[in-house]
Amino acid sequence: MIFTPATWEVTPGYTEYDEAVSRMQARAAAIREGTAEELVWLVEHPPLYTAGTSAKNEDLQDPERFPTYKSSRGGQWTYHGPGQRVAYVMLDLTRKHGGFPQRDVHCYVRALERWAIGALGEFGVTGEIRQGRVGIWVVRPDGGEDKIGAIGVRVTRWVTWHGLSLNVNPDLSHFTGIVPCGIREHGVTSLHDLGVKASMADVDVALKRHWDQVFGPADENICVRDAG
Repeated sequence: MIFTPATWEVTPGYTEYDEAVSRMQARAAAIREGTAEELVWLVEHPPLYTAGTSAKNEDLQDPERFPTYKSSRGGQWTYHGPGQRVAYVMLDLTRKHGGFPQRDVHCYVRALERWAIGALGEFGVTGEIRQGRVGIWVVRPDGGEDKIGAIGVRVTRWVTWHGLSLNVNPDLSHFTGIVPCGIREHGVTSLHDLGVKASMADVDVALKRHWDQVFGPADENICVRDAG
């Protein structure tokens, strides 16, 4: 099969969440029908909370603070807002992408993690994954761990939508209105919080460069299965 790279799009300003969901659904359907190309769509949202399919009501600790939305993605409560890069990824998993198998959602999530970790590495930030905790984590000097990137995906008839978010310079106090991803014992951080004053455009360049390394043509299987 001939490799065809995904289309990339960056939307300036703030994209309303309902608008993003409607567009993802329409694009995923068109990809499935063969009438549209795969898409990596980079956006920012105004402040809001989304509840994934596993979200618990008690983990929304300040329901009046920002608008809340039920989301069809996997996972629990997540915050989106200014200063956070959200990457919505619409791929046909019946096609080969990079070094992970077709029709394998587990390995697709591992590839998203690898993509984000590679991009963070360009800024001297060591992103890590943890068994049983989806997302990207960094270790503080005191040994504690904070989350810098969240992942929540939906796959409909083998076409992906939703994706990941990376904290570039959001207001971290906004995360206190929820229990992020249902995890109480760890915090959240951002590139700026870690002393890396990267711009959103800088992060976009890093994401694009590492996308090609993870999702571009590859013969070797990079997916390592684990219990996470």
